[in-house]
Amino acid sequence: MGRARHFQTTAVARLTALIVICTVCWPAMAGTNVHKGSLGNWIERVALPKADPRFDSQIKNGISNLLSDYQIRKRPGGSEIFDRYAYKIVDRTGLEHGASISFEFDPATSDVTVNWIDIIRDGVVIQHLSDADFDVFRREKDAEKGLFDGWLTAYVNINDVRVGDIVDYGKTAVRTPIIGTELLFRSFAVAWDEPIALIRQRVIWPTTEPLRFRQVRTDIRPKVQSAGDTTNYLWQSANPIPVKSQDYLPPDFLTYPSIEISSTSEWQDVVNTLLPYYRLDQHLPADFASKLDAIAAKYDAPEDRMVEAMRLVQDNIRYVSLSMGRGSYIPRSPTTVVGSGFGDCKDKALLLASSLRRLGIHANVALTDLDEGLALATILPTIRAFDHVIVKVVIDSETYWIDATNYLQGGRADNLVSPDYGFALPIVADNAGMEKMDRKELYQPTTFVSEEFDFPRRKGEPLKLTVTTTYLGADADSMRYKLASQSPTKIADDYLKYYNRQYPGMKSLGPLVTNDSRDKNLVSIIESYHLSADDLDADDLSKEFALKSDVGIRSLPEPERLERSAPIWLGSPIFRRHRCTVRNLKARFVGPEDNDDIITPYVAFKARWTSTSTEFQVDWFFKTINDQVPAKSIGPYLKSLKKINDNATWNYNFAYSDAEAN
Repeated sequence: MGRARHFQTTAVARLTALIVICTVCWPAMAGTNVHKGSLGNWIERVALPKADPRFDSQIKNGISNLLSDYQIRKRPGGSEIFDRYAYKIVDRTGLEHGASISFEFDPATSDVTVNWIDIIRDGVVIQHLSDADFDVFRREKDAEKGLFDGWLTAYVNINDVRVGDIVDYGKTAVRTPIIGTELLFRSFAVAWDEPIALIRQRVIWPTTEPLRFRQVRTDIRPKVQSAGDTTNYLWQSANPIPVKSQDYLPPDFLTYPSIEISSTSEWQDVVNTLLPYYRLDQHLPADFASKLDAIAAKYDAPEDRMVEAMRLVQDNIRYVSLSMGRGSYIPRSPTTVVGSGFGDCKDKALLLASSLRRLGIHANVALTDLDEGLALATILPTIRAFDHVIVKVVIDSETYWIDATNYLQGGRADNLVSPDYGFALPIVADNAGMEKMDRKELYQPTTFVSEEFDFPRRKGEPLKLTVTTTYLGADADSMRYKLASQSPTKIADDYLKYYNRQYPGMKSLGPLVTNDSRDKNLVSIIESYHLSADDLDADDLSKEFALKSDVGIRSLPEPERLERSAPIWLGSPIFRRHRCTVRNLKARFVGPEDNDDIITPYVAFKARWTSTSTEFQVDWFFKTINDQVPAKSIGPYLKSLKKINDNATWNYNFAYSDAEAN
């Protein structure tokens, strides 16, 4: 799909848009799609506001934000957008960030005109548009992932900028969308994480098409005035209190108080713009169609046909996203995709859905968002809400969601893992609406690590360690992909480093042994190590021997409680098990006395142990119960994490002998 929805950025993000680590950065012709020109007569140029001195202590990077002004009006085939930004440079640090201007734009849909670049020094306006020399670059931040969007970055240094200067610039863009030219969506924050004197948003839209609004943690409403056949909507936020930024947020929790604007309240309007491009009566190349026919001949059950078609598309069509111009929203034909051997999410989803239809299976393409899919349940309708395309399949009364861009996915219909994206919008002709992608409850661990420590029977012999890790479900899919995309040597080296940090001197006894039962969606890996007698005795390691659970605890967020007002996002469900078995002991060992189960509404952790006179075994279990923690429960949640961490490592003197004690 195209770019995901964009919320209002803060000053630092706007000023440092160019300062990114770019995987690929190609120069474009100087001035490409960037012009210089006067202001349109429909645009209001307001006087610069004054910053509230109460917030001076919260100024960041030497920049005092004065004005963010965004104005938009409908025009035939799209819209015209005016964007103005003004700020004061308050110290030397501010010169590094504020003495240049950069902005991004899509040359396929936008024609940009810079209207002015002014410096205001001691009340005197110094114009710099005439001597501004724009460099335009194409940067591809995700080229290594096969993602290319074609966006450009325009950059200009401003001459003779000094501390105390106000920098004020404005630009206008004529935007002609590839599709959905009649639709409007805008989302903006009414407060930033740093001071700003005035945030201003103005929309001029036909009176016959009233706009819809959604307020998120704000009571700001627009001033509405109608004149003739147009209506003017104006939102203003003057010197808002800066919002403390918070991390680990759920996808449906916006960082800043925001307002959404949409020209429609119906998702069907969004779907209708895409329907012509996602017809499922597509012609399929003869060779590819013959493979589908072979699937139909071999498998009678529609569930089996679905899985085989899924694997055909996932495994044989590599992922490359050329999301430039039409490619941002419009898929290529299955004939083109199969012929080229590659495609992006749109291409592969259309190919898979068309293939399933040929096999007599009801399937539709569906829109979703990889990271913010949960927010789709509340956002106003917009085509910009999506960055990914998948397939919805219905067989009898069962619904399956398939991501055709996955690679080497395992399982059959009964254990196929649906992508955890939250919500999706199927592209259907009637009654289109957002649908929840239900998660399956985890009833058994999806990762089970079993460590077997064989202590030496006689002096001078090494300790032997055998590690067997079993992956199921989504964890098996992830590990299968890892095994295919990384060298076995690299993976083995990483594992060896992990054990060397715990037990210095540990050495590998051979390569990894891997087993993959794709239909069961089960992957197992066996590692073998040994630790010499000298290394075992060094620093009394055997007397301070640590058994550590590796069940994903360290991946859980631990945010600061200070001024926390938002919930914590725990992410997709986790259920893991870790077992340590220690053999050839000379005494009976037991678990700690304070080994209490830790059960909360959000996470659960428990340990169970058994013992004989020569063997000790402990099993740790960890599971997330919910995907987020409310702000009011963060304190108890953090306390439970501390208890879990305290109980996740048990230390023993395995050199102890009952006989010696007697």
